[in-house]
Amino acid sequence: MDYISTTALATELDMKSSDLFDKLKTLGWIEKKSDKWTLTELGKQKGGQTRTNPKFGEFVVWPENISFDNKQQSKGGRKLLSSTTIGEHFNISNQRVNLILSELGWIEKGVAGWTLTKLGMVFNGKQLEHDTSGKNYVLWPDEILTNKHLLGVLNETTQEQKVDFRQTATIEKNIQPTTPQTTTYIDSFRAKYPPTQKTLDGHIVRSKSEQLIDNFLYHHGIVHAYERKLPTEEDCYCDFYIPSGNGRPQAVYIEYWGLENDLKYLERKKRKLEIYKKNGFALIELVDEEMQNLEEILTRKLIKHNIKVG
Repeated sequence: MDYISTTALATELDMKSSDLFDKLKTLGWIEKKSDKWTLTELGKQKGGQTRTNPKFGEFVVWPENISFDNKQQSKGGRKLLSSTTIGEHFNISNQRVNLILSELGWIEKGVAGWTLTKLGMVFNGKQLEHDTSGKNYVLWPDEILTNKHLLGVLNETTQEQKVDFRQTATIEKNIQPTTPQTTTYIDSFRAKYPPTQKTLDGHIVRSKSEQLIDNFLYHHGIVHAYERKLPTEEDCYCDFYIPSGNGRPQAVYIEYWGLENDLKYLERKKRKLEIYKKNGFALIELVDEEMQNLEEILTRKLIKHNIKVG
């Protein structure tokens, strides 16, 4: 079983550390002795333990999935994992885990935390509510750690970071990057124009215009992914992906056409549009002239697809 400190637990519960300490004191699980919080017998019964740090001395830790209201935290004895536990397994933050799960369409951000979607139910997620903060959260069976969809997104993120580092170094040396043999004609330009612009939410995009689009989506709280592979046989990637949810039956894709004076680029655009049309994907198109008034134009286009702009 995984244990976390009271401060880390407060972060998981989306509440102030001082409020959680007060809550645990009220419950009779901890008490203060000589300006140090210590476990009571009741706290030990609830799963609390004591750890020792060479620098800070003794401190209290709790089961990572501890319940304050005695709700069942597992199904049929199976261990359920929180975003924090999943993040520790993959060495990423719990915030990043939730963003990835929302990109997959398994959870969606609500007023009171993260809520499970119908697709998330397929993967046996369990919706719960923090008794202390009232925030919604989702726990997952341990097989999520080997789920091919989740691993695919994590692998894409890792590879994107590696490729970005290598290609940025290549550009600095004025060397043309080599196109991978597995890259098709449709997306060969992804190797030719490597991502160099960092957005507010940490994505690395290929142009200032894409940076503006990504930052717009981030500012307005719209869950999105950058360069997600289309669910097709063709090796084709969208510019931006907005998962289904919040009343939308299907995902929405955004394409920014920024090199329309290039004949090869126009051919790529034509082929990509054929793929979108053939598969019936919901598509928003943006061109360079619209960047000057992006706020109004993209807001209008998103609303047409039932995407609320906060």
